[in-house]
Amino acid sequence: MIYKFTSMTWLAAVLFMAPDASAQEAMSLERAIGFSLANSSVIEAAEQELSVADQQVREAWGGALPDLNANASYQRNLRVQQGFLPAIIFDPTASPEDVIPVRFGSDNQWTAGLNASQPLFEMNVFIGLGAADRFRAFQREGVRGTSQRVVGQVRTAYLNALLAAERLRLTQESVNRLTATLEDTRSRNRAGLVSSYDVLRIEVELSNVEPELRRSENAIDAARRALAVELGKEPSEEIILEGSLQGLSVDDPSQNSLENRALLAAVGLSLDMDLSFSSLYEVALRNRSDVVRQRINVTLQETRVRAEKSNYFPTVSLFGNYNITSQQNGSPDFFGGQSTTSAATGIRVEVPIFNGFVRESKIQQMRATVRQNEAQLDQLEREVANDVQTQLENLEETTLRVRSQKRAVEQATRGFEIATAEYGAGVGSQLQVSDSEEALRQSEFNLAQAVFDFLQARSRLESAVGLVPHLPGELPGRMEE
Repeated sequence: MIYKFTSMTWLAAVLFMAPDASAQEAMSLERAIGFSLANSSVIEAAEQELSVADQQVREAWGGALPDLNANASYQRNLRVQQGFLPAIIFDPTASPEDVIPVRFGSDNQWTAGLNASQPLFEMNVFIGLGAADRFRAFQREGVRGTSQRVVGQVRTAYLNALLAAERLRLTQESVNRLTATLEDTRSRNRAGLVSSYDVLRIEVELSNVEPELRRSENAIDAARRALAVELGKEPSEEIILEGSLQGLSVDDPSQNSLENRALLAAVGLSLDMDLSFSSLYEVALRNRSDVVRQRINVTLQETRVRAEKSNYFPTVSLFGNYNITSQQNGSPDFFGGQSTTSAATGIRVEVPIFNGFVRESKIQQMRATVRQNEAQLDQLEREVANDVQTQLENLEETTLRVRSQKRAVEQATRGFEIATAEYGAGVGSQLQVSDSEEALRQSEFNLAQAVFDFLQARSRLESAVGLVPHLPGELPGRMEE
């Protein structure tokens, strides 16, 4: 089958063959990122971890607040306890050896009480408050890092979709060129100007290229499903994209369409940012989520050491209680009968003396953990330096490659035009036309890949320095659905 594909109909590829594309609103990369930040289940899971940390902070504050509790109980004595006392206590004339049974208690007994305590000095409580707050910062940074990873995945999926659409467009244009060449060659064959072998050669080449159309269509479907998953949508949902790899200028953004300008702005890094290694490395050390989390983790471990040391300090607290007791014989009458009350208040001091060197052992273990985390932080900073340098070099290389491939496409286009014109004038060969078309096709594919790699390099460099947006409000055009 011969596919017809013009500069206007290539948009169908970008629209992922939507059944009713005109009724749908296009989604820019900015809006795709905003939608994923607002709807990602991965981010939601990370936010739940942050909620746990918030409650742990609240729990830590509870250790510094008063503790108040009440209690009440009822007891029915089926057989009231009895004791024996000398009878002479009650009857002076009784014999000293005589005893009489005496009941201690009543049939019904009620008790109620109120107890309160207030820590005055507990070093580990105050240290725990600081640790809980640092842990909350650690989890908050985890949410930011998760959000940035989601943004990176959405960018990659979006760019993969654009690359798949561009490959389909270029494949269709190659089919169109070969189809036009085949029709012209057949006409020349009928006129006796070229041999049947020339016709056969073009037919073979066209047959080799046409299956790439179906492969490109399948690639678009796969890219659409992958993007839908990243956005938290159903894989079968149609998505219309804005922007294109075709004609995208990396040197002068003002030459781009509005859609491609927005694409460049959303793909990563401000266009006026200082791209020197030293500047980017400083930004990375301040903003990369993994570095910030590791620094917080070091302080957390140091706080654990201080918390364990605090167990050497005494604890001081106030306490108070109030109790009421009531007894009654016969049928129960709530707090009927005779009642007594008691109340007390005081201060309690507990001084740790010796616990078998357990505390000292724990402190040494925690100090070792601190040194371990400091070593991991040093290693991470070196890895960050390597990552920034690598991504910066990738960006520079892809920028040069885009420029080179643009020149290659211009040259290949000119070569195809010359070969076609010479063939039409009868001074060139069909082989020259075939070779020039293949060279043009390959150079166009290489340019599309180079533009894709350039955009990916910008996105990855932004990730390497930790400047990826992580809140829906940071992006214009947030999409709510």
